[in-house]
Amino acid sequence: MTDTTNNDVPPSAASAGAPTLTQRLDRLPFTRAHAHLVTSSGIGWALDALDVALISYVIVVLKSEWALSSTEQSWIVSLGFIGMALGAMLGGRLADRFGRRTVFALTLLIFGLGAALSAFAPVLAFFLVMRFIVGLGLGAELPVASTYVSEFAPPSIRGRIIVVLEAFWAIGWLLAALLGYLLVPHGDWGWRIAMLIGAVPALYAAFVRFGLPESIRFLETRGRHDEAEQIVRRFENSPVMFRVQAAGEAATLPPASAEGADEAASRTATSGFGGLWRRGQVRNTVALSLVWFLVNFSYYGAFIWIPSILAAQGYDLVKSFGYTLIITLAQLPGYAVAAWLIEHWGRRWTLASFLIGSAVSAVLFGTAGSVTAILVSGCLLSFFNLGAWGALYAISPEVFPTALRGTGTGWSAGFGRVASIIAPLLVPVVLAAAWGGTGVLFSIFGVAFVLAALSALLLDEHMGQALTD
Repeated sequence: MTDTTNNDVPPSAASAGAPTLTQRLDRLPFTRAHAHLVTSSGIGWALDALDVALISYVIVVLKSEWALSSTEQSWIVSLGFIGMALGAMLGGRLADRFGRRTVFALTLLIFGLGAALSAFAPVLAFFLVMRFIVGLGLGAELPVASTYVSEFAPPSIRGRIIVVLEAFWAIGWLLAALLGYLLVPHGDWGWRIAMLIGAVPALYAAFVRFGLPESIRFLETRGRHDEAEQIVRRFENSPVMFRVQAAGEAATLPPASAEGADEAASRTATSGFGGLWRRGQVRNTVALSLVWFLVNFSYYGAFIWIPSILAAQGYDLVKSFGYTLIITLAQLPGYAVAAWLIEHWGRRWTLASFLIGSAVSAVLFGTAGSVTAILVSGCLLSFFNLGAWGALYAISPEVFPTALRGTGTGWSAGFGRVASIIAPLLVPVVLAAAWGGTGVLFSIFGVAFVLAALSALLLDEHMGQALTD
């Protein structure tokens, strides 16, 4: 059975009382077209996660294959994150200028080609250049994808849909853990084949570019109303998968105050990076940037190095990779719980709660002295941290109006990636220091998670509300 809306009203009729295109889209149930968009975007997300996670296994092998120092290993990770920082900032801005779908596809292509060439790297220098290119594509893709999907999702379940999108990250990370366990320990040919498998996004990019629609909200800002109308009709005529609370119903969409409307108009008036620092927007920009920075610092500092830390504690490669695989499995229930809570507790409290859970888990992992303690605390860290990531990606596009949504999400993600550059370089220093060690390192990560939770509570809450245009 298919729900339809009166499609015979031109866009200009909105002024006479007819719903706008975005209102028509927001009032739809969850259709097969929505599911196709989320799944197609999620596959690209999973393939990105595959590459990011895989490098944590590859550097363990390259350490012996290429006789790498701890500093050289750190630079393999950090150069990728330097690319991610630049890619996130540029990709978000380009998405606001040229379209979400177009930039989404281009970033996947750049990322996939870089990953493929990484597999044929003859020396470290070439491998480092490729990691930077991979980072450019990956850094731009993630915030653009979450912005893109959020602009199609029904408001009452938008947060849940973005958490589901982010859950594809766990699928990619899990696949990387399997490849790390089955292929990477087999030396030179093993890690190269694994890297080639991670290059699949280059082939997927063409499908994304021509198979998915452009954002309705972006098209309207460019005056492309006929194209937007066709896309809305496509969603209206798509088979219903399940019904949701429609946008505009009092139970889900509390009316905005006059002051809030004035602030929204002020924010929309200026696009580009300058618009992020205008009155009414600056608090969200600063708070979100801090959350991204602190979460990136702790997440990548911990998870990229977990296989190496376990190997350094005396576990052989197969065991350390196997333990990491078990820890990775805990990401999936973390996403599931966050997806449920985010439409009950709201974005801010879900994000803050999962960050506090991450802090406690990090301290427990850093002080774990047995295999059982390592696995239990590692699974808890994985559960809470990835649930927090889901909530973070859900709230990020919501605190910006359409003209700033890609730019703001990209800026915050890019600023956060600066921390992911610092963290891998800091880890070997802390581990080797006389005052340091695993306990001190993960206590530092715990403090960062707590500060991130406090910053999250400063963000605006948009649970169940239509996006600001």
